[in-house]
Amino acid sequence: MFGGFVGFNNNQGGDWGENLLNTVASNTIRHLFTTSESVEVKVRCNPSSKLLQGTIDSFKMDGRGLVIRRDFRTEEMSFETDAVSLDFSSVMQGKISLKQPTQAIAKVKLTETDLNQAFHAQLVRKRLENLSAPALTEISGGKPVSFSDVELQLLPDNGVKFLAKASWGDTIIPISFISTINVVKRKRIKFEDIKFEGEDVPSDLQETSQQLMTALGKILNEMIDLDRFDLDGVKMRLNRLETQGKTLLFSGYAQIDHFPKTG
Repeated sequence: MFGGFVGFNNNQGGDWGENLLNTVASNTIRHLFTTSESVEVKVRCNPSSKLLQGTIDSFKMDGRGLVIRRDFRTEEMSFETDAVSLDFSSVMQGKISLKQPTQAIAKVKLTETDLNQAFHAQLVRKRLENLSAPALTEISGGKPVSFSDVELQLLPDNGVKFLAKASWGDTIIPISFISTINVVKRKRIKFEDIKFEGEDVPSDLQETSQQLMTALGKILNEMIDLDRFDLDGVKMRLNRLETQGKTLLFSGYAQIDHFPKTG
């Protein structure tokens, strides 16, 4: 029954097995994203005959221009696993089935443009519009408050500047503040040391703007939780983040219980 795999005993056969696994994995991963500019997968296996037993030394993916759930774009994403044990027969069927969970080192790069585009996503907008929390309606005289025109600017040393508008009825209040961003419990992004930027707000609106700034900061800190963005079978955790020019870099790891079937 293994006549077709005789070549696994030489380099040509090993290359064939690795190429097959690379192709299946690339196609599977690519389908997890709404769109992607490129997805490259590299398998390391020495000796290559281990593929028949379903064992590989590492599995590396590099992706660029990956869009998650239609609205969330990443400039670059990569991960590299520890040793992986998989069911090789599933590969022959165009699928990847893990025999046991594995971990991967993960890196993600987001551009300032990517981050700002995310604030236009429906998933985000519904958490910023028609809000009726007591802290907000007390400011607005009982009317629901919406935050819009959110613009984020990345600053050195994990700094970020936010510009936004709060509105209810015919009232529009500009908001401007700076803060630092940090990782909390390896899964949440928190905006800390929030400071009001008065030069961007008319003097007669500054007191109200500062109150709205506090409310918006709390909303943002409750919004960014990686558990909401986990792929099927994959749990992401962050070790650190860093602003670098107009990009935001994340590094951490992924716990992969089974190979994702859906994005």
